[in-house]
Amino acid sequence: MTDSEYRDIRQLNLFAQMADEHFTALMRGAYVQNFPAQIELITEGEPGDFLHIVISGSVDLFSAWNGRDTSMATVRPVSTFILAATIKDGPYLMSARTLEKSRIALIPSQDVRAIFDADSDFARAIVTELAQCYRSVIKAQKDLKLRTSLERLANYLLRQQRHAGGGTEFELDFEKRRLASVLGMTPENLSRAFKGLQPYGVTVTGTRITIGNQADIEHFAKPNPLIDDFST
Repeated sequence: MTDSEYRDIRQLNLFAQMADEHFTALMRGAYVQNFPAQIELITEGEPGDFLHIVISGSVDLFSAWNGRDTSMATVRPVSTFILAATIKDGPYLMSARTLEKSRIALIPSQDVRAIFDADSDFARAIVTELAQCYRSVIKAQKDLKLRTSLERLANYLLRQQRHAGGGTEFELDFEKRRLASVLGMTPENLSRAFKGLQPYGVTVTGTRITIGNQADIEHFAKPNPLIDDFST
């Protein structure tokens, strides 16, 4: 692990307030690996032996059942996954695979639990992180259960627009098949949903989105921070 990677991990909210000696002890058992794209890092149902930290690249969290699979979330630098399995000493509830060439730090879960017991600031940070994850799950459920597919797509595009700087043109984060999975749709339904947003000024060319009438799409989507703001 390079010095800059060590500092980046130290600055994460999860580790920022813990005692230096405890962070050093935690990192002593950690190691860093480079992975090419489309490598499965963990498999749901397996023991949660490591806490993973994405240092560079990106990771898709996904789940599969009865011949179907769905994307649950995308993890980007610098952030952790899957903390709950590490703390609970339980199986992973999701699988993870790299979306691109990625550099991942792995910290043994037993070391995380040991420092959790010894460092109150670290324990408080873990509780805060898990609470944030819980709130994000609630917001995702509200988005899925309270909105139509057209409304989910419209609000996703508005969130993506904000992340891209607020301009009228921006690129989707990933290809449409995966976007359909994230939004709980089939690719065919996503295609119909994009067409359904055309009257509100939305045009799509490949992965490029153009918002032609900001007021119309916002009036239709009715964005709500209690659903769409995943930072709180």
